[in-house]
Amino acid sequence: MLTKFLIENAKPDAKPRRLSDGRGLYLEIAPSGGKWWRFKYRLAGKERRISLGVYPDVGLAEARERREQARKHVAAGLDPGQQRRAEKLALAERTENTFAAVAQEWFGLFSPKWVETHATKVLGRLENDLVPWLGARPVRDITAPEVLSVLRRIASRGADETARRALQDCGRVFRYAIASGRADRDPTRDLAGALAPRFVVHLPSITEPKAVGALMRAIDDYQGTFVTRCALRLAPLVFTRPGELRKAEWAEFDLEKAEWRIPAARMKMREQHIVPLSTQALAILRELQPLTGRFQLVFPSVRSRVRPISDNTVNAALRRLGYARDEITGHGFRSMASTLLNEQGWNRDAIERQLAHGERDAVRAAYNYAEHLPERRRMMQAWADYLDKLKSETSRAKAA
Repeated sequence: MLTKFLIENAKPDAKPRRLSDGRGLYLEIAPSGGKWWRFKYRLAGKERRISLGVYPDVGLAEARERREQARKHVAAGLDPGQQRRAEKLALAERTENTFAAVAQEWFGLFSPKWVETHATKVLGRLENDLVPWLGARPVRDITAPEVLSVLRRIASRGADETARRALQDCGRVFRYAIASGRADRDPTRDLAGALAPRFVVHLPSITEPKAVGALMRAIDDYQGTFVTRCALRLAPLVFTRPGELRKAEWAEFDLEKAEWRIPAARMKMREQHIVPLSTQALAILRELQPLTGRFQLVFPSVRSRVRPISDNTVNAALRRLGYARDEITGHGFRSMASTLLNEQGWNRDAIERQLAHGERDAVRAAYNYAEHLPERRRMMQAWADYLDKLKSETSRAKAA
């Protein structure tokens, strides 16, 4: 039997030495002076050993308690070593494989491929709506009712769309956990129909030809700053997303080739997008170039040349022209073009490609990219000519 006096006065040898306490427990002293508690046992005819801790962190009394617990496992036919590994796995489950840990890993892996605004929104939902309530839970143990409770908390503040987006985020985290071996199933699949149905609200737009002509004429008469006026005039001709237009850089334009190539980093679908420029669009850009061409941005803010005009600049200009927010927005130029171009019989694939809508089939996307550009060039020029025609007809009608 060991005593504290014997343990503390035991000296190391050139080789590891053992001091037995009986019943399988012994203290192993390394040549360096370190002291480890070991428990030796036999199971299924084989001799095995496990560590019970380091002295003096684990004292003699505690080492004996751990020995007795291990002996009970052996008596029951259980392997203390396997029990120890199971405890370590359980600890990892509670710490490394929590929803928060897996979500952070998932976000870090996929967010570099997203546009900044999308990544910011997803991170906000994770940090504010999901992790505070699900973060500490092992991702494998989270149930559908737990997720639904969190989603209902979001919806209770009137944020139904945020709740639906959070459900999608949860599903992606769970599927990543399954793929990486930390969960067995995705509980969000059991929540189909558990949230209030989505009511699609279409962004306001003008598609009646006479009203479009009146809008084009009003835009030409805009009396605000020159940069804003150019952005407002260019918006219906290129019908890109408002953020893609306001952040445009001169380096992206080739006025000789009549092309605007928006880099993938600024596109929602993370693919480079080509905008063929009509003669009318080129005229606006060449008119603006002497003023902002020496800067990086095509449409710099009046307060800072290194920052673009705000995301509300075009909308504010439309309000100044007398158009209410439920009549037309900067984004509404896209649905205007889509509706009228489809009515005019242009190839639907060419229209969708010019709108930079996502294409799920990568082969089909590559085909569209290669084959529809010539038609898109013709379409963009015809579209600009059509807007001029509507504007001219509106002017004649007003004069009459």
